[in-house]
Amino acid sequence: MTSFTDKIEKAMETLVFASRWILAPFYLGLALSLVVLLIKFIGELFHIATHAFTATESEVILGVLALVDLTLTGSLLIIVIFSGYENFVSKIDHTGHRDWPEWMGTIDFTALKLKLLSSIVAISAIQLLKQFMSIQSVSEREIFWLVVIHVVFVVSSVLLALSDRISAGGGHGAPASAAPTGESASAAGKTGGH
Repeated sequence: MTSFTDKIEKAMETLVFASRWILAPFYLGLALSLVVLLIKFIGELFHIATHAFTATESEVILGVLALVDLTLTGSLLIIVIFSGYENFVSKIDHTGHRDWPEWMGTIDFTALKLKLLSSIVAISAIQLLKQFMSIQSVSEREIFWLVVIHVVFVVSSVLLALSDRISAGGGHGAPASAAPTGESASAAGKTGGH
């Protein structure tokens, strides 16, 4: 009887462990969405280039900020795709890749959350700056809510970083030896990813 239950338990555990592959199409879909972002980026770049001589300075700056916004969103997608795939589905063998970025494969779930929030804060800041550049066509109420949302993102990211640091330092979360790796990966991502 014990042998039978052990076999059932092993089969269940194998099935549950294999279910992680259901996430793989999600990451593939995110990779394909990069193509959609690229199409939008090329369209925006073409629009800026064709109107470069007739557009005002603020219109050109708004166009460039839109390009920066799309680039940051694409970078955020790359972080989610690679880190999520490696954390939840399977490790990627990168031994044959000479230009493999250092941060890939070293971001744990905690560092992934921090990178996501920092990217969202950067994207929110770009959106806020775009609205400030066209302040004449934006109501005070819209500006107020954009500032409130941006501040909420900033405060959330600071609180998450503090809670992760406290849990890592107090021994309740990640081991102390894992803390420098997360911090160095986060620093590497900030210099290399953004």
